Amino acid sequence: MTRTSYEVSAAAAVDDWIDEADVVIVGLGCAGVCAAIEAREAGASVLVLERASGGGGVTSMAAGHVYLGGGTRVQKAVGVEDTVEDMYRYLVMNTPEPDKEKIRAYCEESVEHFDWLVAHDVPFNDTMYKGKHVLQMTDECLIWSGNEEVYPFREEAKPAPRGHKVAEVGHLGGAKMMELLIARAETLGVRILCDAYVTGLLQDEQHDDRIAGVRYRAFGEEKGCIQARKGVVLAAGQFTENDELLEEHLPELLVDGYTRQFTPYDDGAGHQLGQRAGGKLVHMGGALVTAAFYPPESHIKGILVNKQGKRYVAEDSYHSRSSLFTTRQSDRAGWLIVDEQTYAVEPAHYGAYPLVDAFESVEEMEKALGMPEGSLQETVRSYNESAGKGEDPEFHKGKKWLTPLDHPPYAALDASVGQATYMAFTLGGLEVSIDGEVLREDGSAIPGLYAAGGCASNIAQDGTGYSSGTCIGESTFFGRRAGRHVAAR
Repeated sequence: MTRTSYEVSAAAAVDDWIDEADVVIVGLGCAGVCAAIEAREAGASVLVLERASGGGGVTSMAAGHVYLGGGTRVQKAVGVEDTVEDMYRYLVMNTPEPDKEKIRAYCEESVEHFDWLVAHDVPFNDTMYKGKHVLQMTDECLIWSGNEEVYPFREEAKPAPRGHKVAEVGHLGGAKMMELLIARAETLGVRILCDAYVTGLLQDEQHDDRIAGVRYRAFGEEKGCIQARKGVVLAAGQFTENDELLEEHLPELLVDGYTRQFTPYDDGAGHQLGQRAGGKLVHMGGALVTAAFYPPESHIKGILVNKQGKRYVAEDSYHSRSSLFTTRQSDRAGWLIVDEQTYAVEPAHYGAYPLVDAFESVEEMEKALGMPEGSLQETVRSYNESAGKGEDPEFHKGKKWLTPLDHPPYAALDASVGQATYMAFTLGGLEVSIDGEVLREDGSAIPGLYAAGGCASNIAQDGTGYSSGTCIGESTFFGRRAGRHVAAR
């Protein structure tokens, strides 16, 4: 694929603007549509340019979980107690370089954001899914979607489930959310232009180098320039599809064995446009990487071991956390060890670990997997001894998942990259203010330029601390803030 050379050029050189609006938004995913709605409700005229033939973005491929807490309507309805402070402490602990101002705002306004989504037609049932699953195949709402109950996070913040799934059976909640939000935007008078590929920004050199418009093309043909009287919001998604950017920032995802999740246009267009305008890219090495070994949830009672026969992570961790720890082992290899009581067969799902074999003894399994003599035997012996006392001094796995693995035969399930099905997507993006302003290296804001969603960096920075729903949660929340801020210019 021939890559676009994104440019920033002088607005003064434009002879004829072919269209104009107060706010021009690049991309119609969940961040773009929420920015559009907020800007329009603030009285601004809004034009969204979507590169695909319809809106939705990668959110339409998601189950539709939104990470919210602090006492939402659903949490209260199902009897879950949660506070802003516990949510705040949890997110700060799980973020490598936490922007505490952003996290504080996200937590304090979490209930309001939930109510805003509901008021804008996104439905959530007042129910809770009780099991442990990556993707519940019901329309139940609340789930445990992160590391809330995992050590050491449970020691500092009272655990509470905060994953709110859109009321839709199975995996189509994200598509439903986008359909409803786009319809609301159109009802409000937001104009949407599809098959519009933004390839450049226009800069007003006479007014502080303010970003004053965009240049776009459609079906390979240059169409011209659109004026943005108040500003431009970049909401063009991730860079998961772009091999060149991955080679530069995240070469791990180019290794055979990773299945990348992206739309055809998640090529970092927003990242590159913002960078050309002087914006700074941050956390570009961060990604969600996951191959889940549950369901069945009984497998959480097993142990994950590497080629040395040693455990390397608490097995009750969120599936991206345990998966990333696996990728950091020698040869990216690991196995889940279970016994007859904990092994269960479930219908195949996208993260399934293939069965290597069954073994009558740990010693037999150790030899078959090529581990050092006695290593796995000692690991299992020590684990069983502690688990029998309800303890896990090495990794502090939650007590409800602790049980001795002492009912042979044993099974080894392959957690290795290239064997288990690993899915991944990027998390890095433009550094932005709490209101979505794109920031330069010196921390100053580029006038008239904003970013939100997959091409901006806010809360989600790394998969080891991720919770399902964080991306849709922060994209919709900070997309709204960007829309309000640019409309008030």
